[in-house]
Amino acid sequence: MDVRFLGHSCFELSDGETTVLIDPFLTGNPKAAASADEQRPDAVLLTHGHADHIGDAVPIAKRTGAPVLAIVELAGELGQEGIEVRDPNLGGTIRFDWGSVKLVPAWHTSTTPKGTVNTPAGLLIDFKGTLVYHLGDTCLFSDLQLVGRRRPIDVALMCIGGHYTMDRFDAVDAAALVGARTVIPCHYDTFPPIETDAGAFKSEVESATSSHVAVLKPGESHRA
Repeated sequence: MDVRFLGHSCFELSDGETTVLIDPFLTGNPKAAASADEQRPDAVLLTHGHADHIGDAVPIAKRTGAPVLAIVELAGELGQEGIEVRDPNLGGTIRFDWGSVKLVPAWHTSTTPKGTVNTPAGLLIDFKGTLVYHLGDTCLFSDLQLVGRRRPIDVALMCIGGHYTMDRFDAVDAAALVGARTVIPCHYDTFPPIETDAGAFKSEVESATSSHVAVLKPGESHRA
């Protein structure tokens, strides 16, 4: 499976047959490595309802017919747009032909551009046997250690930019708690308030933990 970083917090998971798109903020994203019109996912997954995460989810879903998975209140709003939605709550698991997605806690805030208040989440994604954990826009909190307790995490997609999420220093501690085989940083350098040193993050995580850090430029992929 390839994990392709499309900029900010947007990732594409693909094995050449199935494609899953996460937090598709592409239009208006100065670091976007692809356009929304290029995307043909089998499913769209959202961590929460801020504009830089919902992004192009609705137009992509309308064009492709892909279902959009989001926490129940956010899914309720998006479903009014005439798209197919999946609406779990925290702890809930939705199964697909290619695997499953479970919502786990993330400490953050979230209100959609239309004013719908919703609870942020992390996404625990089983993609054909590879376990990917997108932490969403979380701060550091101790329960991150519980997510991979039952089954080790292969890839963690982790925010490091600070200001709106945890910074790269707290993210080192988060990486230790999560214990993923590979950590890929995200949600940094898109805008000036979240600029940071991803190379330093890599060095510190690899010195403090057994995790490998793959720093990807927008458009680059990691084979998991």
